[in-house]
Amino acid sequence: MSSVRLLVGTKKGAFIMTSDGKRAKWKISKPHFAGYEMYHVKGSPVDPNRLYASQCSGWFGQLMQRSDDGGKTWNPVDNKFTYDGIPGTHQWYDGTPHPWEFKRVWHLEPSLTDPDTVYAGVEDAAMFKTTDGGKSWHEMSGLRGHGSGAKWTPGAGGMGLHTILIDPSNHQRIYIAISAAGAFRTDDGGTTWKPINQGLRSLYIPDPTAEVGHCVHRIALHPSRPNTLFMQKHWDVLRTDDGGDHWHEVSGNLPTDFGFPIDVHAHEPETIYVVPIKSDAEHYPLDGRLKVFRSRTGGNEWEALTKGLPQRNCYVNVLREAMDVDTLDDCGIYFGTTGGQVYASSNSGDSWKAITHDLPAVLSVEVQTLA
Repeated sequence: MSSVRLLVGTKKGAFIMTSDGKRAKWKISKPHFAGYEMYHVKGSPVDPNRLYASQCSGWFGQLMQRSDDGGKTWNPVDNKFTYDGIPGTHQWYDGTPHPWEFKRVWHLEPSLTDPDTVYAGVEDAAMFKTTDGGKSWHEMSGLRGHGSGAKWTPGAGGMGLHTILIDPSNHQRIYIAISAAGAFRTDDGGTTWKPINQGLRSLYIPDPTAEVGHCVHRIALHPSRPNTLFMQKHWDVLRTDDGGDHWHEVSGNLPTDFGFPIDVHAHEPETIYVVPIKSDAEHYPLDGRLKVFRSRTGGNEWEALTKGLPQRNCYVNVLREAMDVDTLDDCGIYFGTTGGQVYASSNSGDSWKAITHDLPAVLSVEVQTLA
């Protein structure tokens, strides 16, 4: 029987949760890297034992960690992400006389074919790549060198490159999202990039339909249809069917179209999930009722999923990296909250159960389906 492993990054460490295919009972590890912000923990899709983690501290800087045994032991692997002894600084030593400073690594995206190759998205927005399991990294400079870079501006949460999606049918095509610059695509493995924000409308910027400047919170795709992507933006849920060249809104009957995560059912490419919150100023569920919304039609028609979720006095948020799905026959959906709860559904969202209530604020949730 298959099993499931959840990789949960929090404000005060990382946790690994495991269950069998029934997903009824869970084992939870003690915190890995206790006390550190673990922005993202993710496993290789080709080697279930290979895990990567972004460990960050405002005092001690940024460090990359790697496990080769499914999280039992960890080793720092990078000699490039480091700090210069000044609290809060993280510098990239690329051989130049003047290292480039950044704040943290937001997102890790392992290659679909090689466990030693990983992409990293950082704040301020840039993208890096390792091909030796994290021992050395190089910046994919074509992104920051894109002509629109001077127009990128940080959102309320900074200017992080927080989403990286590799097209499973064409590994040279990669989608990324930056807050608050927008979505971008490369078709040549990262040498050149283009903004893909046509159809986005943002009333909070000088030109609501500008080429860049939109605060994209998250994008998602289904492997069987990589040209169809779904987006949760700073207001609006959107969809594209041509690889991001054109987007249109599918918020439909959502009670509010502001939120952070969006994800796609493992076996139903037209079934998508979002977690709306009240507003960009009030980051908590509408009326204090935690609801996941599901569309089985690729957007516009949405239903509230509430069974097992708190419907009174709930004022948590679900961050952009904090939702994922497994690939078991009855698709499991998982998310974590800023209140430290991790919820699981083993029936595509019809009902929910809390795996735990008492973690630090959850920053990311990633799922591995293990044979």
